[in-house]
Amino acid sequence: MIARLLASAALLSLPVASLAQTSPATMDATAREHAFDTQISSADQLAWLKDMSSAPNHVGSPHNLANAELQLALFKQWGWDARIETFEVLYPTPISTTLELIAPERATLGGQEPAVAEDPSSANLRGALPPYVAYQGDGDVTAPVVYVNYGMPDDYDALAARGISVKGKIVLARYGGGWRGLKPKLAQEHGAAGCLIYSDPADDGYGERDPFPRGGGRPEAGVQRGSVQDMTQYPGDPLTPGIAATPGARRLTRATAPTILKIPALPISYGDATKIMTRLEGPVVGGKERGGLPLAYHWGGTDAVKVHLAVRSDWSMKTLHDVIAIMPGKTRPDEWVVRGNHHDGWVFGASDPLTGQVALMSEAKALGALARTGWRPDRTIVYASWDGEEPGLLGSTEWVEAHADELARKAVLYINTDGNGRGFLNAEGSHDLQHFVNAAARDVTDPQTSVSVLDRLQAHVRADAYAGQTGRTDNATALAAARSGGDMPLGALGSGSDYSAFLQHLGIPSLDIGFGGEGGGGGSYHSIYDSFYHVTRFDDPGLVYGAVLSKMVGRLVLRAADGARVPARYGDFATTVSRYVADVKMLAADQREKDRALRDLARADVFKLASSPDDPTTAPADRGVTPLIDMLALEDAADRLGRSARAADAAVERMAALPPATRARMLALLRNVDQLLIDQRGLPGRPWFRNLVYAPGTLTGYGAKTLPGVREAIEQRRFADATTYVARTAAVLNAYADRLDAAADAVK
Repeated sequence: MIARLLASAALLSLPVASLAQTSPATMDATAREHAFDTQISSADQLAWLKDMSSAPNHVGSPHNLANAELQLALFKQWGWDARIETFEVLYPTPISTTLELIAPERATLGGQEPAVAEDPSSANLRGALPPYVAYQGDGDVTAPVVYVNYGMPDDYDALAARGISVKGKIVLARYGGGWRGLKPKLAQEHGAAGCLIYSDPADDGYGERDPFPRGGGRPEAGVQRGSVQDMTQYPGDPLTPGIAATPGARRLTRATAPTILKIPALPISYGDATKIMTRLEGPVVGGKERGGLPLAYHWGGTDAVKVHLAVRSDWSMKTLHDVIAIMPGKTRPDEWVVRGNHHDGWVFGASDPLTGQVALMSEAKALGALARTGWRPDRTIVYASWDGEEPGLLGSTEWVEAHADELARKAVLYINTDGNGRGFLNAEGSHDLQHFVNAAARDVTDPQTSVSVLDRLQAHVRADAYAGQTGRTDNATALAAARSGGDMPLGALGSGSDYSAFLQHLGIPSLDIGFGGEGGGGGSYHSIYDSFYHVTRFDDPGLVYGAVLSKMVGRLVLRAADGARVPARYGDFATTVSRYVADVKMLAADQREKDRALRDLARADVFKLASSPDDPTTAPADRGVTPLIDMLALEDAADRLGRSARAADAAVERMAALPPATRARMLALLRNVDQLLIDQRGLPGRPWFRNLVYAPGTLTGYGAKTLPGVREAIEQRRFADATTYVARTAAVLNAYADRLDAAADAVK
């Protein structure tokens, strides 16, 4: 460890002498950002990445702890007040995993992925865990196999229409279509005895790019590990929902923890999935439910194919190590700008998360260099290296729950990153920060084109729209912004990284920033091939975009820390909310029309007449007709929010000319306005999620649901809840508007 620290200390090679000629304490903001940029080094990032990804980094591993201690030492060396905060969490690791084909013949499946000669890390698996999914339910089952496509609700409807049941069977689901943890959860709810999840090459493999090592795509034997904790109920330690996992905390038992599943599950390669799929019987799978393997897909479910699945885990408590570094503010020490990335991985974790982590370390080093020449931020800056993100956002959630009261008083912004790659800016977050992000993106140069990263993103959106590509380009708002050269819209935050507790539990405005879309990577995700070799060969050669990420996020940190206020523009939020209200109205109308159409089709025996004798299907279940839902209160609140936002934005523009006492009162009113989007009662069935504008979907996981109390109640046909949450959502929007009105009135 000492040798590693000495070697890393040598990376402090970029001198601060060049900054001393003009002290950052007296520089204007633009000059200070330029000085910050001169301290960002891809060479630093490469050296840290090589070291930190040199051994397995899962929670509880020796190397993961060593990485935390390395960062602690470096933060201190760079002048930060740094410490490690620990939490004790339930984190299962596999003792044994078994997967065998029993019928029609016997074959051993599963196991660790094979080494690749070109990638030396892939042979360095001492201490690595085999492919597994955390928080599945241990068990030992032998049963027939049913292919369930993505294993989402529509897929179970398709099976029901064919009279195929998964009860007592092992389901085979492919990754995609929804979050990983929903696949065994829905299988469990439908009575399945076990769940296998594989990466189909149509989504992740040779259907996308050349497989590793020729390209960055997932190879035939590659396996995507991950967590299947039911994080749509709450993230963090399953035993301590809503409270920090500290000594003496009151804990649930494993049996009573609702986010731990009950059936065994394993991830497998598409090579092993092929050995099962080629033997399945039953109707042939067609259309969008068929994947990209070179074979005919069948639904299965007969005794012709049986699999033995067994998982046994160590369900002991493990210690998390969050590295927290603080640079106190000189004039507003009780206002915090928090910046985080996680350091734990499933194996080596070079891309996910360490490409983002070394970018964070570059920023911390550069800020330390500025501080050594006399500059101090106006607000306190907190840099956090989270542990335990991969199993369930453990480290960030426990830290937020431990410091919830203080964060609610002091935190003005949370900025998150995760894995990073080569290509285009992707930014998601609180929509009052949309202009703030775009302004920074206009001032950062894309290294491949020498235009700003914003200009390049706009060009990407326009080119893809012309080519008919889907994704961000099918968003009319994004395309209109790209064509006009205006601000690009932020995406909404769902879940899947460490912003969740900040935004969705406390209501702290949050951002998630990264680059990607051009590298040949992605196929290494959560496998042993997520290595230094893979990153530097395919994902971001030279970590050129690691430096770009540091410069982008560094500007956001500096501008938030030193500005008169965190630069929010409330009209952007109001415009976005109005669009969300229109969306939920359209959702209800479209669903009502589809319900009526189903009844007409069923009465005409359309489904029976259209059914093939080779694949007989029945009509979908009639679930009734979606009623008219009175959304007038929500429409009125959105309309009022728009007017209040325009007045507040106009008042902010005049703020510099106000008397100091008036300006201070106005800033105090605006500082925590985003927290007014919180309803302490939370969302239906999941009170931990309290933000009524942004939440992860219960049936999407990572994907965001906006106005979630209303939207999901309509989608899930909980119409009484929809009416309740129209009123509650309108109430938080009106509270937000009230605060904006008070701030605007301060000017008068």
